[in-house]
Amino acid sequence: MKKPDQQQAHIVDDADYKKRLVELQIELVKLQRHNIANDRKVLVIVEGRDAAGKDGTIKRIVEHLSPRETRVVALSKPTDRERTAWYFQRWVEHLPTADEFVLFNRSWYNRAGVERVMGFCTEDELREFYETVGPFEQLLQRSGLVLIKYYMDISKNEQKKRLKDRRRDPLKQWKISPIDAVANKLWKEYSAARNDMLVHTHSPASPWTIVKADDKKTARLNLISDLLTRFDYEGKKAKVIRPNPSIVFTYDPVYVENGLIAP
Repeated sequence: MKKPDQQQAHIVDDADYKKRLVELQIELVKLQRHNIANDRKVLVIVEGRDAAGKDGTIKRIVEHLSPRETRVVALSKPTDRERTAWYFQRWVEHLPTADEFVLFNRSWYNRAGVERVMGFCTEDELREFYETVGPFEQLLQRSGLVLIKYYMDISKNEQKKRLKDRRRDPLKQWKISPIDAVANKLWKEYSAARNDMLVHTHSPASPWTIVKADDKKTARLNLISDLLTRFDYEGKKAKVIRPNPSIVFTYDPVYVENGLIAP
């Protein structure tokens, strides 16, 4: 596997960002029109630490897409009844059908992240998750569903800054939770859980794509660009779609060891 370039990430200025974002959003509209015409079922999972930029990235992806065929799923904590159900059950009803483009803002991978670190699941439940998530995703893919998994990766200092800004912003109070309050304090625990999750759930059939997300705008542009490269569609402009391999790249354990993925 080719190693991503470790040069410093290029940070786009506001004018260039706005121009490139509009160009990419036009490509997304073309892609959705093609997917609808071909009855595609597309599921994009966006994972990452608290304040990694998941909300903002998803917002830019869906901004100009058809609301009838586009859904964003961000489930709250499970109810008492849902805790007694098959673990994947509450996500199944939200899976895309023909023509639909669905984005999961966090997903069943909560079990390997937040639930594990915060003690909301047992070791047996975690082990069962690791044993079943691969076959579960294979069943989805065999049914014709296109599954794409992104992990947005930020540094400890950047997370600390964003969480502090969030607490100060009166328009973002809904984002604050008790889990956010300890996210930075439990950094090492979340890193260990993330590394374990990536090792256990990355495969050629269902790979993880890492997005360096310390700069929000750069991350958004590159995740969208990478998403567009996954599909062939009418009117595709290859020159507009320019994912930077130092920003977005396929996971490999060596990137944890060499620090390319935040330690």
